Amino acid sequence: MLKTVYLTDNFKENAPCVMLLGGFDGAHLGHRALISHAKAYGLPVGIMSIVGGKGREIFTIEERREIFKDVGVDFAFELPFDEIRSLSPEVFSGILTERFAVKAFLCGEDFRYGYMASGTPETLKRDTRVRVETVELVKRQGEKVSASTIKTLLLEGEVEKANALLDSEFFLLGKVVKDRGVGRTIGFPTANIAYPQEKLPLKQGVYETVAEVDGAFYQGVTNYGARPTFSNENVTTETYLDGFSGDLYGKTMKIKFKRFLRGIEKFASAEDLKAQLTEDIRRVREND
Repeated sequence: MLKTVYLTDNFKENAPCVMLLGGFDGAHLGHRALISHAKAYGLPVGIMSIVGGKGREIFTIEERREIFKDVGVDFAFELPFDEIRSLSPEVFSGILTERFAVKAFLCGEDFRYGYMASGTPETLKRDTRVRVETVELVKRQGEKVSASTIKTLLLEGEVEKANALLDSEFFLLGKVVKDRGVGRTIGFPTANIAYPQEKLPLKQGVYETVAEVDGAFYQGVTNYGARPTFSNENVTTETYLDGFSGDLYGKTMKIKFKRFLRGIEKFASAEDLKAQLTEDIRRVREND
């Protein structure tokens, strides 16, 4: 069970722990290397997660908590960027040691903290007298694995490459909401999830996805973007779950994006759209 700690909490944990330092807007390959090192200490593992400050994020706060729980982190210390951006390195490190009984800090070689990013692993060790272990940066094709690289790939629709760096699928978590129900009229009922304003937008298009709901998994096709065939320019996320029948309204669903299939198109008729959706589903079923 993941425990969430907030900056404004009157919280103090006396049990020894290991603290992971960084932005942690998810858990890409570099983050997972840090987590692996942290678990070797045999102590509860905490993770610092900065909210905001770098534009729209890969994962929402709720999605991050899901990821941290899945990778075996024990608690997350969530820090709003606007509330910590002006703190000096000394004040910031003091907050960490006052709240938690940290036996070791783990961070990447390039970790910086405090006002104007003036704190370094060396100043952290000096000011806290706590062990600071820096872990070598994970690289792919000579480039550091980073959130900014993953964001660029997602904006370009390169979901498979982004997933390789995440070591898992980019996903959307949310409740299914009612929409116009047009898909049902052409034999392709869809489950709609509002795309969070704070979440990084994908390249608009049609994607192969896997939907998880009530512990079951369904292959599917997700349209992220406008619906020009029906003169609807609002950006929505609607998913057809292959093989599902029933009512999903109000249920929490996770949509895992597997690959980009095609761009958004305006079809001459609903029948033409139905034919294309049939082809999309065939490609998903046959991995074409």
